[in-house]
Amino acid sequence: MKKIATLAVIATAILSSCNGGKLREAEAQNEQLKGDLRETLATQDSLLVLVNDISDGMSQIKDLEKIIATPGSLGESDSRKEQIKNDMIAIQQALQERRQRLEELEKKLAAAGGESSTLKRTVSNLKAQIAEQQTEIATLTNQLASANIKIEELSAQVTSLDAANDSLNIGLNAEREQKQAAEEAATAADKELNAVYYAIGTGKELKEKKILESGFLRKTKVMKGDFDMSYFTTADRRELTQIPTHSKKAKIMTSQPKDSYTIVDENGQKVVKITNPEKFWQLSNFLVIEVD
Repeated sequence: MKKIATLAVIATAILSSCNGGKLREAEAQNEQLKGDLRETLATQDSLLVLVNDISDGMSQIKDLEKIIATPGSLGESDSRKEQIKNDMIAIQQALQERRQRLEELEKKLAAAGGESSTLKRTVSNLKAQIAEQQTEIATLTNQLASANIKIEELSAQVTSLDAANDSLNIGLNAEREQKQAAEEAATAADKELNAVYYAIGTGKELKEKKILESGFLRKTKVMKGDFDMSYFTTADRRELTQIPTHSKKAKIMTSQPKDSYTIVDENGQKVVKITNPEKFWQLSNFLVIEVD
């Protein structure tokens, strides 16, 4: 008997050690998520700066539109046409740079879990404004072409930005899916670590499910054979504080420490109240309650 008791203690220690390792891993994942949130908040300042830059870029485009649309504004001067060409190239380069900045910020927000409705609307609005500016530049390019101002660089850059936009959307969708899968896996692991199981039944019911085994002049054994796992209810140890038995009599048959719980009467029925959850589930994740 002493050897059996020693083996039981060793097995319990090993199980507790394994559960402790998994719990520390889950806690580390939670700390990583908190760090991602802090990074998201820090990235918001850069996003606001980009909002102002894009607004300024639209103002520059509108000013250039007025110049091109004004009759005689281009004149016959080659220097004037060259200036317009250089202005267009500068605006296009600035637009491409802002597009890249938005891509980087959106990736950071997605990686850090920055999926609040406000941030999503801000990013969506910025992408819409950039697309609008790209359309405006394409229109200006056509107007300049009709005025015999050839800007081959702009056509190439517009094509490049279209491809970059498609690549950005595909990449962000893939990152969101990966992040969601990682969060779901972490949540599932956390639930598994804190899962506990309890069964409530009469002595006859528990014996039929092979949860209890007893006989004449023989000590009752709990869950020693091939018992029916489907008879147990699954719960989260962090949330389970009391268990109504719906019976006038109740007795805990498993090895929960007696100073970690109380059994009280409520409206004529017994209720198991867990007063020290950590100690209550220390020896086993299973609880068996026999009722009459």
